[in-house]
Amino acid sequence: MKNVTTECIYCGQNGTRDNLMIEIAQLSVSTVYLFKEQTYMGRCIVAYKDHVKDLHELSVEDRNAFMDDVCRVGKALEKVFNAQSINYGIFNDLIAHLHVHLVPKYQGGPNWGGTFDMAPKRTFLSPAGYERVIGEIRAELSK
Repeated sequence: MKNVTTECIYCGQNGTRDNLMIEIAQLSVSTVYLFKEQTYMGRCIVAYKDHVKDLHELSVEDRNAFMDDVCRVGKALEKVFNAQSINYGIFNDLIAHLHVHLVPKYQGGPNWGGTFDMAPKRTFLSPAGYERVIGEIRAELSK
């Protein structure tokens, strides 16, 4: 990794990342994580492999590869969860590491037609539930 910082939840080994999410897979230039809070079933984060803050810091090739990873995960989530829409969010004001939130949305579901809630703290799965969801996403990503 370039410019590794111990304060970064994606680069550091301080446990913060593991409290919030579970690693699903390594892709070409990123890592996919399942967000533990599952109000939006299947909500994932795709984090760039190196410590950069913004898309414009990447070479054209790396930016294209990262966005291909994001699209690959979005397609998998749409298929696995039969999502009517996938919301994508890139925020770097509090966590200065390039990552994208992928949030499956459903008409009549939470925040349909609006911005997803970043930290609803309402829905958590059992260990078996996380294993099932992660297994389904991994299976779809491997196709």
